[in-house]
Amino acid sequence: MAEQQQFYLLLSNLLSPDNAVRKQAEEAYENIPGQSKVTFLLQALRNTAAAEEVRQMAAVLMRRMLSASFDEVFPNLTPEVQNAVKDELLLGIQMEGSSNIRKKTCDIAAELSRNLIDDDGNNQWPEILKFLFESVSSQNVALREAALHIFWNFPGIFGNQQQHYLDVIKRMLLQCMQDQENSTIRMLAARAAAAFVLANENNAPLQKHFADMLPGILQAVNDSCYQNDDSVLKSLVELADTAPKYLRPHLEPTLTLSLKLCADTGLENMQRQLALEVIVTLSETASAMLRKHSNIVSQAIPQMLAMMVDLENDENWSNSDELEDDDFDSNAVAGESALDRIACGLGGKVVLPLIKEHIMQMLQNPDWKYRHAGLMALSAIGEGCHQQMEGILNEIVNFVLLFLQDPHPRVRYAACNAIGQMATDFAPTFQRKFHDKVISALLQTMEDQANPRVQAHAAAALINFTEDCPKSLLLPYLDNLVNHLHVIMVAKLQELIQKGTKLVLEQVVTSIASVADTAEEKFVPYYDLFMPSLKHIVENGVQKELRLLRGKTIECISLIGLAVGKDKFMQDASDVMQLLLKTQTDSSELEDDDPQISYMISAWARMCKILGKEFQQYLPVVMGPLMKTASIKPEVALLDTQDMENMSEDDGWEFVNLGDQQSFGIKTAGLEEKATACQMLVCYAKELKEGFAEYTEQVVKLMVPLLKFYFHDGVRVAAAESMPLLLECARVQGPEYVTQMWHFMCDSLIKGIGTEPDSDVLSEIMHSFAKCIELMGEGCLNKEHLEELGNIMKGKLEEHFKNQELRQAKRQDEDYDEQVEENLQDEDDSDVYILTKISDILHSMFSCYKDKVLPWFEQILPLIVNLICPHRPWADKQWGLCIFDDVIEHCSPTSFKYAEYFLRPMLQYICDNSPEVRQAAAYGIGVMAQFGGESYRPFCTEAIPLLVGVIQMEGSKTKENINATENCISAVGKVMKCRPECVNVNEVLPHWLSWLPLHEDKEEAVHTFSYLCDLIESNNPIVLGPNNSSLPRVFAIIADGLTNEAIKNEDACSKRLANVIRQVQGSGGLWTECMTSLNEAQQAAIQNLLNTA
Repeated sequence: MAEQQQFYLLLSNLLSPDNAVRKQAEEAYENIPGQSKVTFLLQALRNTAAAEEVRQMAAVLMRRMLSASFDEVFPNLTPEVQNAVKDELLLGIQMEGSSNIRKKTCDIAAELSRNLIDDDGNNQWPEILKFLFESVSSQNVALREAALHIFWNFPGIFGNQQQHYLDVIKRMLLQCMQDQENSTIRMLAARAAAAFVLANENNAPLQKHFADMLPGILQAVNDSCYQNDDSVLKSLVELADTAPKYLRPHLEPTLTLSLKLCADTGLENMQRQLALEVIVTLSETASAMLRKHSNIVSQAIPQMLAMMVDLENDENWSNSDELEDDDFDSNAVAGESALDRIACGLGGKVVLPLIKEHIMQMLQNPDWKYRHAGLMALSAIGEGCHQQMEGILNEIVNFVLLFLQDPHPRVRYAACNAIGQMATDFAPTFQRKFHDKVISALLQTMEDQANPRVQAHAAAALINFTEDCPKSLLLPYLDNLVNHLHVIMVAKLQELIQKGTKLVLEQVVTSIASVADTAEEKFVPYYDLFMPSLKHIVENGVQKELRLLRGKTIECISLIGLAVGKDKFMQDASDVMQLLLKTQTDSSELEDDDPQISYMISAWARMCKILGKEFQQYLPVVMGPLMKTASIKPEVALLDTQDMENMSEDDGWEFVNLGDQQSFGIKTAGLEEKATACQMLVCYAKELKEGFAEYTEQVVKLMVPLLKFYFHDGVRVAAAESMPLLLECARVQGPEYVTQMWHFMCDSLIKGIGTEPDSDVLSEIMHSFAKCIELMGEGCLNKEHLEELGNIMKGKLEEHFKNQELRQAKRQDEDYDEQVEENLQDEDDSDVYILTKISDILHSMFSCYKDKVLPWFEQILPLIVNLICPHRPWADKQWGLCIFDDVIEHCSPTSFKYAEYFLRPMLQYICDNSPEVRQAAAYGIGVMAQFGGESYRPFCTEAIPLLVGVIQMEGSKTKENINATENCISAVGKVMKCRPECVNVNEVLPHWLSWLPLHEDKEEAVHTFSYLCDLIESNNPIVLGPNNSSLPRVFAIIADGLTNEAIKNEDACSKRLANVIRQVQGSGGLWTECMTSLNEAQQAAIQNLLNTA
């Protein structure tokens, strides 16, 4: 008893506002053994004499324990105690007087039940099912509530009996939803029904069976909102998100209700926003379904715009020096976000015609709030309505620019916002079309001294404009731009010193950085204008409130350094390095959320690019903080719905719904910084190579586990990218060290290919893996690795075919429309990209292992053969052929044993309709001639007329056909060079010369020039012509190749060509004749070749 009393004291201490008391109580609680905890907590929960908050605390802890450590605690209790716990919980629900404690006891019962469903789906607690059936039809309202609450919390409670009880479950829920006397029962039943549908989201027959419950759910949504309860509305949002097809039979009433609630200004803002969220979510999860209800969409858009007008007059807005974060609960922000999402979801074809007139009217409204909202709406829809707005961009931009002169500062601010957003959404078209108007208008707006907020936003828009501006467009304005920025910077520096205001200065410094970044070496003349002031800010701006300014200035200095290059920057490099070092060594005092940290990390990497190998000396100072940031571990938590309600208020948490009333929460602070730091480690490895060798071990130990860091894609991309770079850096440590490092990463890379959910990250991992194989060479994969890799490749190819089938099925869906087709095309592109990476990996395997890898390859051979079947899409054929090209190139003559699978298709595809397929087939013939061996001879002969046919086809040199055609020309050359017995060389050679030079495919150009050298060096009469009369033509081919950079000066081939030219040079008249037939650029190219090769 005394122990139990002590435990009550412990529970109340856990609630103490005093941190020390609470911490001590937490430690004491952790030290109590699990089995004793169960007993103490249950007694506390059932003790009606104890204080309510102590009992509530006991309930929360009990539920958490079952949720987080069930396996460690419950199975270790004796069967008697287990049964006692179950009985006490059910008894507690029946006897409890406090509705709050009863609800929390239901949560515990649901959690226990969730953990008592075994692997075969048997519920090991049959008594709770009996309790549910009895309670749900009881006359006691509290028991009916309890039954619904448990079922809502754990809709899977029936386990494998669910199908058997399906009609009973439905009847009970419908009965409760029609309980006219008790609104709480109706609401709970609606939430439970929604939870049940969500828990069975992939069970189409069940969804159909439960379709007639939706009207009851909608009725409950309506009633609950007017009783100031938005829980049922939240369930409707979840249905729209996870099971949108369930809503289809009653989509019209669902949308009408959402629209009605959203338009009702008598409701709370939060409820109106949630009602709008139903429509917006459906635009993302069931866009084709929603596009059919354009009447509803056309009514929803004005609602969003009306929300955006809901702004407050703030006297101090113009002069506030701190940018407050957007108030995410405000209607204005919710309306803008909804508009952005619905435009992206439904597409511009639907949205732009519905919104255009409204925006035009708003922009002519005398009330500033409407003009502000109209401009913000234009900013919001740019991404989704991209194609449609592009056609009328001219009138939009001219109209928006007028508002930079608007009498109200917040409208001018919104105009800056629209310009900045369009500069990003429509780059670089926007910059090309409007550079003259936009630059001068923004510079003028930046002079608005009375309204610093407007000035700062004009500078921000200028940053967006210059970031994506082609250099050639910016240069004519450079002088004017730079002088304006300098004048403003000097003025704002004075203001900083006199008044301490910094908002505009922060943006101007970034504008300068952005201009320098685009102008590159053309910024050199302005360097001395800015550098002294920028260094001054870093040296003196050490107060806490200037952290952001200082960070941005550090960024600016490093970007200017990168722009002007090492020679100009060297005069300040050591000063700047000292300033950075000082900040870095003081950084032990920097708080974790100090914005300077991420600016510093990026600045170091730029300094590394500028200084190259000289940067190595600073690594000891830089690496500590960089590794610390790259090693940030985010705060994560597995939460159920109850915990979430307490936490969603808490700043900086994001949640992923895992279903089953559980969510995964992650505190996002520090994630971006972590990603930046990982990216910078990649940069150091790339730039410093062996200079980074001594850090490779600690970096590889950090990076390999990060391949599984699912909270941030950028971190996984950096981890993947780093792998081959680290192997290269480590080479100086000797082969044994590199092999050890490879063993450390290999397993995780292969597993990453198998498990990575995001296709962009996956392609990066696959690309890196292929590079690693090429670096490590034959024998780098053991038997287990090969087996696992084979299974994964097989799985990926099977998935590729399955996805194509699924897309075909979606094309038969009743909601299929052209927008759906666009999305399917995107999915297809992403699938094909993964196919290219499969090809990369196979390429590296073939090039390293040669024909030893063929037995391994045979397990996926049928799938590769499937890729080149006639009915497959062109991309499948292209990449299937590429894989067989590699087999021929690297595994011959053994490759011929697979010839029955690919030879006929390869010959047929030389004349395919798709240029990409023709190119892959032609390349295959070329490598057949080069590497295939005797067995391929007859096929080289058969291919020649087909290749010639493609080359001579009408339109063969157009942009889309040129690469395929050049591969055909190269293939003909390779057959003549390597298999002259397969072709009448004297007949084909004059034609072949007339097709030269190759411009587009640089690799094939080298092959053709090398063969041309062979022919010239052997004095081939067809090439040289009688009395060398064809030499001017040969010169023209060489000169043309040089001007098109088809031949690099460092190629062995260029040395041979230079020798040919030098021989002619000594022959007087012939040399003059050859040179005069060339244009100026060609003559210069020949001279340049003679000077360098």
